[in-house]
Order: sequence, then structure tokens, then C-alpha cells
Amino acid sequence: MIKKSDFQQKITTLLPEIDLRLAEPMSKHTSFRIGGPAEVMAFPKNVEELKKLLHTAKVLDCPRAIMGAGTNILAPDGGVSGLVICLKDCMDGIERINDTTIRVFAGVTMARAAVFAAGQGLSGLEFAHGIPGTVGGAVYMNAGAYDGEIAQVCKSVEVLTLEGNLITYTAEQMNFSYRHSRLQEDAGIVISALFSLEPKDQTEIRERMQELMQRRKASQPLDMPSAGSAFKRPAGGYAAALIDNAGLKGFRIGNAAVSEKHAGFVVNLGGATAKDVKSLLQQVSQRVYDHSGIMLEPEVRIW
Repeated sequence: MIKKSDFQQKITTLLPEIDLRLAEPMSKHTSFRIGGPAEVMAFPKNVEELKKLLHTAKVLDCPRAIMGAGTNILAPDGGVSGLVICLKDCMDGIERINDTTIRVFAGVTMARAAVFAAGQGLSGLEFAHGIPGTVGGAVYMNAGAYDGEIAQVCKSVEVLTLEGNLITYTAEQMNFSYRHSRLQEDAGIVISALFSLEPKDQTEIRERMQELMQRRKASQPLDMPSAGSAFKRPAGGYAAALIDNAGLKGFRIGNAAVSEKHAGFVVNLGGATAKDVKSLLQQVSQRVYDHSGIMLEPEVRIW
């Protein structure tokens, strides 16, 4: 049996009622399938358990990180010290509030939220049907696709501060912009969001969702581990076109490669490391800059 670290021993003693996993491989919880062990990974079932985790991390003076479905994370090969709190499937639940509004908890996937909205005859989340991440992560980064984004439908966001206080931000207070929200500066954890949608015929909504899904399948390497779009859209162009024009489709470092199917994606060919991916991102960005004068910024969150 592997000896527990001092932190592992203390947190499991203090929080016996919470689902805590020791030395849990991050590769099991990221869409890249990359990442070494988290010293402790926690799966809170509700806000009270989340508050306890934050308080205990503060008392023990340990680093902590928050994740949802891990679809936009590149986790380090050497693992993550301290506490990783995973909210996917934990902060769970969707409900219709009124004729046009639904409340969705942070651990629900955007795809599931879109399907729920469609079933209620509410339009506005069709763009999210193929987004694999959670609502919490999507709100945090103002996720979007096919001319839709969270900012267009978000009415308000319930946030838990790191001090354990629940506050609500209006959409205006969230300071949404391209792949950005205020939570990237003001630390806080999304608990739930209210989405303001429009009544529409269910058949039309589902047809639009199906159309967008077919477009994704036709153009994106959905059969390979990746973190979605590797780079943010630069002013004056599209990352995929700039990468393609620089002759980088298929460019490879170790077992990480620019997708042959969609140049905006970096894929794990099998056994890729975080080091491979980081090196690839850096070299692609530099070569695109040398070719076009435009510097690409990673959309992937590098832990």
C-alpha cells in the first residue's frame, strides 16, 4: 500500500463523508486523456460539501483547483499537488423557471442542457448541443460555437466565492467578452446559471441541433482525444485557416499533432504528454506568426 501524504491523511480524516480519491489520474478526467495524478480529487455532491472543501483547503493551506468535464484543460504530466475539485455530474440539475427561463447547475453538460431546452420548446442553446464541457466551465469562459455563445442567453449566474458566500451576478456584471468572463479575474465557482430562451417549435429546434452536429462530425476530429479549438480566434482571421496556410496540418511533436481534419484542433495520437502538447502549441503559434504576422493565443487552459 502506498503511504498517504500528510495532506491526504489530514483531508480524509477531516472530510470522511465526501467522495475523495487519492492519486487520481488527471488523464481519466480530461478530454485530452493527458495528466498525472491529482494528490486528492474531490467530487462534492452539493454546495455544502463544496463549502467544506474550500474551508478545509484554506485551513490546511493547500493549493486547490476547480474543474468540470476537463474538456479545455491540459493537465501536467507530473500531476497536481493539493486538491482538485471536480464538479461534473456533482452539481447536478435542470429546471424550468418560467415561460422563457431555465436554471442549470454547473455540473450539467452543455449538450444535456441543450437537449433539455429543446424538449421544453425553448430555443437559444442549439449552438451548445455539441459542446462537451459543463455549464460551469462554459460560463467561466463564455464558451460558444457557430455564432452562438453563453453571453447571448445568460440571464444571471450564481457563484460561490472562495470565502464560502453565495452571490448572484447579472449577465452585465459577468463582463462577458470573447472567451472571457469576470470569473477569470475574480475567483469564484459557478453553482448555476439562468438562461433566457425563446419559445419555438421543438421540431425546428431539433433540426437545427442535428444540422450543427452533422457539421461538427464532418469537419472536426471528434474520434480523437483533444481539447476542442486549440487557439482563440484572432482579430482579422481564423486560427484554423492561419495554421493551414502555414502548412502545419499534420505537424507533430511526439504523439501530439495538428489534426489533419481540422487545423484548429490539436489531437492526442496515443500516449501524448503535456510536454508534447505545450511544445506543439508554442511552435505552431511561432510558425503562424512568422508566416502571417499574427500571434495565436491558446484557448486551452494549461495547468
